Amino acid sequence: MKIAVVALGKIGLPLAVQFAKKGHHVIGCDVNQKTVDLINAGQEPFPGENFLAEYLSEVVSSGHLTATTDTTTAVGEADAVVIVVPLFVNNEGIPDFGWMDDATAKIAAGLKPGTLVSYETTLPVGTTRNRFAPALEKGSGLRVGIDFHLVFSPERVLTGRVFDDLRKYPKLVGGIDAASTKAGIAFYEAVLDFDDRPDLSEKNGVWNLGTSEASEMAKLAETTYRDVNIALANQFAIFAEGANIDIAKVIAASNSQPYSHIHQPGIAVGGHCIPIYPRFYLWNDPLATVVRSAREANAAMPAHAVKLLSDEIGDLTAKRVAVLGISYRGGVKESAFSGVFGVVTALKARGAEVLVQDPMYTNEEITNLGFVPYAFGEAIDAVVLQADHREYKELTKSDFPGIIAIVDGRRTFNPKNFAGIKFRVIGAGA
Repeated sequence: MKIAVVALGKIGLPLAVQFAKKGHHVIGCDVNQKTVDLINAGQEPFPGENFLAEYLSEVVSSGHLTATTDTTTAVGEADAVVIVVPLFVNNEGIPDFGWMDDATAKIAAGLKPGTLVSYETTLPVGTTRNRFAPALEKGSGLRVGIDFHLVFSPERVLTGRVFDDLRKYPKLVGGIDAASTKAGIAFYEAVLDFDDRPDLSEKNGVWNLGTSEASEMAKLAETTYRDVNIALANQFAIFAEGANIDIAKVIAASNSQPYSHIHQPGIAVGGHCIPIYPRFYLWNDPLATVVRSAREANAAMPAHAVKLLSDEIGDLTAKRVAVLGISYRGGVKESAFSGVFGVVTALKARGAEVLVQDPMYTNEEITNLGFVPYAFGEAIDAVVLQADHREYKELTKSDFPGIIAIVDGRRTFNPKNFAGIKFRVIGAGA
């Protein structure tokens, strides 16, 4: 089978490699020429994805994966097209479909009869049927459900462990009609393998959600649930701080109860899932007050971390504060919607001199993001830990000459390494 994967980012490229490893011929499409060149040379364009470097080299060398910037031509050669183009929201919570509309137009221009089109980018409910189906018909002159098949099948993986997650979690598929759903199921059964999961209600594999709307809703439901759960944990944490309770112990005890799971609290608000997808849901359901409140609570956590620091050392004016971690999650080089931006903004609002460090970013990259780089060993007054990179676990007070206070927003530091330093953890008493 020939497959076109549109957008070779941190989800799209591993997907393309997975399909190629199953013996299919894959053409990866991306607007970035540098990304395309690196892939065609068998080199991963971004770090942090387990197994990607070796798998990519294998499938490029075997000829099963090539990359191009010419999406329309690639689609014209494909039996199936998988779209993983990013979708964001603006400051008002309105989805920005610009990139996806452009990609859809290019796909439509190359679409031929008999092709399966699968959107994997998380979408507001109804988008596949009401926005992209008409656009594909208009641009191709073909009839959806008659001349070509169209499904929505959400990605359900985390960057850094995509290949493992593809095997671990059921693949959800819903089409705009029964024939499309059937075609989508057959496609994903041909390109994926699944772990045995006796804990699931049915056999792990490709699951029929019936309609594209149900499949869209399934992804929004699981990510929005996580956002609400995290918000609850964060509000528990803020209360626990005032009551001199360690919320981590409380949550561990609560999670020992069957069917109970509460996320750990923390500063992290980033990534492409948690800050964004609940807002897609709110776009569909503006009366969802619980979802809206949860999103606001989580977005406020960076400022809360800065408040904890101020509680410890008072006025932050002219204090040198190092923020550790640009990435939204440890081990992943991704700054989208990371808590670092809120932390830096809140620190500057209180008059602090802010420096930023991240082991996955060069000083030039840090500067290009608008930050001032920090190097271990430089004199500093305080530290706010924002990302749980493993490189931070063994740091000690000797790495921060002059330090008087720390706020650990991800329970990453070893407190014993900072004896004599004012040390605060989100969700723990003073």
